[in-house]
Amino acid sequence: MKLKSILAAAVLAVSLIPAAHAADVGIVMIPIPGMNFEMGKYEVTQGQWKAVMGNNPSSFSDCGDNCPVDSVSWNDVQVFLQKLNGTSGKQYRLPNEDEWEFACHGGTDDEYCGGGNLNAVGWYFGNSGGKTHTVGFKKPNGYGLHDMSGNVWEWVEDCYEGICDARVVRGGSWYSAPPGARAANRSNSGPATRDFLSGFRLARTLP
Repeated sequence: MKLKSILAAAVLAVSLIPAAHAADVGIVMIPIPGMNFEMGKYEVTQGQWKAVMGNNPSSFSDCGDNCPVDSVSWNDVQVFLQKLNGTSGKQYRLPNEDEWEFACHGGTDDEYCGGGNLNAVGWYFGNSGGKTHTVGFKKPNGYGLHDMSGNVWEWVEDCYEGICDARVVRGGSWYSAPPGARAANRSNSGPATRDFLSGFRLARTLP
């Protein structure tokens, strides 16, 4: 069991992200200015999910280890977090909706998470070719966070309108039209729902 934990940690620390992104492998967290939490620089990848869970549920598994994990439910993410926290000794979690939106704007009031040009900051219906893409190749927002508009919808912690039979998702996906990828847009899905549009990003409260 100890060897398995060491191997899982090693995979989280060293991935197959192309050389241009070699400094950004593994779980990279960015402190959000003026706040007491940090957010994942990237969406959680298929490689990271496999390292923790030992499987890959993604519909786009042929995209590779550095593409966002998809087809994971809110409930699945809770299991992932429990296992990751047990091996890492840190308390990762989903962001709440307010945290997600604050981090998405990156200190601006731009229409999308990172600017006014969706092609520059996100993968959506108009440029995705009908699939997810490697994290981190679109322009980051003002806080250095990538892919907060498009690629995959991101689960957050919150119940939708106080009803916990639905959980909030933010950010839009590779299949979204531009309005769906707006910083202000929100949607919801059942906590047990798995589809090829949804993934997630980590958050952590700072000590």
